[in-house]
Amino acid sequence: MFRTQIISTALAAVISLSGAAGMATAEGADIVMVGGKLEDQFWSVVKRGVDDAAMVVESQGGSVTYLAPRNYENLGADAADLVRTGISRSPDAILVANWVPEAENDAIKDAIAAGISVVIYNAGGMQAALDTGAMTYIGSDEYVAGVAGGEYFATHGVMNVLGVNTLPGATNTEARCQGVADGMAKHGGTSKQLPMPGSSFGNPTAVAQGVKSALLKASDIEGVVTISVGDATSSANGIMQAGLSDRVKLGSFDMDGPGLDRIKDGTQLFAIDQQPYLQGFLSVMLANSYVNYGLDLPTKPILTGPGIVDASNIDATLAGVQAGTR
Repeated sequence: MFRTQIISTALAAVISLSGAAGMATAEGADIVMVGGKLEDQFWSVVKRGVDDAAMVVESQGGSVTYLAPRNYENLGADAADLVRTGISRSPDAILVANWVPEAENDAIKDAIAAGISVVIYNAGGMQAALDTGAMTYIGSDEYVAGVAGGEYFATHGVMNVLGVNTLPGATNTEARCQGVADGMAKHGGTSKQLPMPGSSFGNPTAVAQGVKSALLKASDIEGVVTISVGDATSSANGIMQAGLSDRVKLGSFDMDGPGLDRIKDGTQLFAIDQQPYLQGFLSVMLANSYVNYGLDLPTKPILTGPGIVDASNIDATLAGVQAGTR
């Protein structure tokens, strides 16, 4: 029902705008989106939003092409290459997550210089948009989200937290970990990072073993926070393997069905939601409206989070996950 209502509302808006501003461009908007691997549960939800918005784009004769790296081991350079692949297609707009600005910014600037409209989403924040000349940023403020998570831990009695980062060096994950540390520090707590190679992202065995080893070496750790939902499940297993499920509390950025089930049964403390569905949906719709009608929003950035999901609101959240939109 939720998904149908969004599509219906979007289509109604297109009909209304067509009457007010004339027909869309003759061939519609050609949009390229650079995002994460679809095997990654987070990005599958982003893509659900992209696909719903693409229905509007395609109804006007346009297209949306989704490009993703094969893995996350050389994320910044690979993302820059994908932007350049997008440029070679001469699209009207490119939507890109600015994970590693020093690697991606030149490619983004090249796109803008070629007359392509660019929207930064998911990673990089408004500063990335300002630095490159992109239209805006759509997503969560990763540092603010981290601070919220750190404060949640500390105000719930968890004063020493390990941040599991399987994408070290990426702007968004580093901001998350720093935010957690700063949020903890506000209440007298501490947090240190456990950096792991990019090849460990989504690798259940590697993450579980890494978390288990870290916990057994540092008996004062009271909490673990992960930068992704897949790593949260792996970390839960690592905590269990260390025999510390009754003492070490788990939190995660982002969420999925298993994570919410853990919150429901009390084995995970919280998840930080950035509403990835909206990141995909709004990015495509904004680019499409700008290309076709010159429409832009004065609200910059457009924030989709953060929000804390815990035992107090878990039931209301589960329905969205089952629909593939949370």
